Amino acid sequence: MDFGIGLPITGPEASPERIAGVAQRAERAGLGAVWAYERLLRPAEPYMLGLNQVVPLPEESAIVYDPLETLAYLAATTSTIRLGTSVIDALYHPPVVLAKRLATLDRLSGGRLWIGLGQGWMAQEFEAAGVPVSRRGAGFAEHVAAMRTCWGPDPVSFSGRFYTIPESQVGPKPAGLTLLAGAAAPAAVERAAALGMGLTAVVFDWDALGQCVETYRKAGGAGPFVIQVNGVIGDRPLDERMPLTGSAEQVAEDLARARELGADHVYWQPIGFDADGLVERIAGLPAT
Repeated sequence: MDFGIGLPITGPEASPERIAGVAQRAERAGLGAVWAYERLLRPAEPYMLGLNQVVPLPEESAIVYDPLETLAYLAATTSTIRLGTSVIDALYHPPVVLAKRLATLDRLSGGRLWIGLGQGWMAQEFEAAGVPVSRRGAGFAEHVAAMRTCWGPDPVSFSGRFYTIPESQVGPKPAGLTLLAGAAAPAAVERAAALGMGLTAVVFDWDALGQCVETYRKAGGAGPFVIQVNGVIGDRPLDERMPLTGSAEQVAEDLARARELGADHVYWQPIGFDADGLVERIAGLPAT
C-alpha cells in the first residue's frame, strides 16, 4: 500500500504553478500518485441532485481544471509518480474520443495512468453533455467495452445499443493504463467487478467501506483498490473525525484497517485545498 494526494485543481486560487508544485513535491517525497477529478459545471442554482438528495455544491466547483489536460501538463513536469483520475464521468464523452485521449496521455506519461471512471450523477451535467441520465448502468458497461475495443488490435469495430464504431484503425494504443471504477452502490460495485476494473471509493465510515469491498470481492473483483479521503492529516488529534483524518498518529492507527480491507493506495483530497505541509505529513506515514 502506498499513498497520494489530490491536486489543487479547484477554486479561485488554482493555478498551473500550484498544481505542478504539489505534484513535484509529492514525487520528490516518494508518494505513489497524484489525483484529479472532473466537474463540468456548477449550476446557477447552488445545488446538486443525486440519490434523491439535495446537497449544496461548494463555491470552489465554479472553477475546476480539466483532469486530462492537467495530467498531460504533469506528465511533462514529473517523471515517475502515477497520474490518476477519481473520477472522469465516462458517459459525458464519446467512447472513441475518450479512449484516444486516455491512450495518448498514457503514452505521453510512460504508462503511469490510473484512470478512475464514473457514471456521473448530476442532472445538469447530463443535460449539458447531451446525454440522458437513463444511460447509466448498461450504458456505462457498453462505454467501457467500446473503449477497450479501441485499445485492441486494428482494425477495430463496435456495434452496441448506445455506441457504434465503424471498422477502423484507432491509435495510439495505451502502454500501461489501469482502469478503476468509481462506485459505491452495490449494483455499480458488482458491475465494476464484472468489467474487470479496479475500485476507487470515498471513505465516510468503515462499515460502509467494508461492505463495498466485500461486495466487490464476492462479485469476483480482483483489481487495485483505492481509498479516497475527503480531508487532511492535521497537526492535532480530533475527537470527532472521518476515517483516515485527524493527527498523523490517528491516521497511522487507521491505516491498519485500510490494509485489512486490501487497499493498494490511499490518497487525501483536501477540501478547498488548505493543505500546507500535507505532502510531508503523508510521506511520513508508515507504508507497506
